[in-house]
Amino acid sequence: MAESSTSALLEGMVLDLATDVVSALRSGDHVRAGSFPGPDDASGTLARAAVRVLGADTLLPGVLLPLPPDPARLALFEQAVAAHPPGADAAPTVVWSHWAMTRTLRRLGLSGDGASGGAPSAQVPPEPDAGWLEGAGWQFLTHQLAVLAPLALPGEDCAVARAARARPVDVARGFVRAVRRRDWQQAAGAGRWLTLLDGVPDTLGLDEGLAFVELMGGDNPRVALQLAAARLMAVPAGVPR
Repeated sequence: MAESSTSALLEGMVLDLATDVVSALRSGDHVRAGSFPGPDDASGTLARAAVRVLGADTLLPGVLLPLPPDPARLALFEQAVAAHPPGADAAPTVVWSHWAMTRTLRRLGLSGDGASGGAPSAQVPPEPDAGWLEGAGWQFLTHQLAVLAPLALPGEDCAVARAARARPVDVARGFVRAVRRRDWQQAAGAGRWLTLLDGVPDTLGLDEGLAFVELMGGDNPRVALQLAAARLMAVPAGVPR
């Protein structure tokens, strides 16, 4: 019973955190002050776990918009990175998610050691291995890319992004499959990738597809986050949002 209660609390925190990010992406303003535990809050351990679940997207407004990260949110993020490095037997998506979080700190000019107080650092962490994506079936590829949607960023050049760029038609097929299966979170993550890829078939109707995903699954903050990111990234540079 206690484990079930903890899982419910964690899921609630993840959704609250995603809601904050969506609000910032849509409004171009900061996340709601005081709406999420800080690093020294009594529920900080659970909050760090929620940050690990949402991953690098926790700080997405600071990457896609000219917004400095909220200091308390940033401290919590840095602590989550420092406190939970992936183990030797971690799944590839876990390793890449951690890399993406560290990469985000570097993008923001921070060290990510959890005790730096935001000290600048030019070091770029080495990429993990991406061999598990080589020759992957399109269904599996789309699922993995959806899990790693925080890596779908303008100008991102890493092995996962290169794997996506090499197979736009397969990602489009995976997007359609996710929609048909009513897997809105996977569809939204795949759609986020597709907004950045060249060679996506015109027949896909990506804009209409994303609008349908929003209609059917947009009440879920984690789905809404991917869709808000996709919408921002689909707007050409210099065009008002």
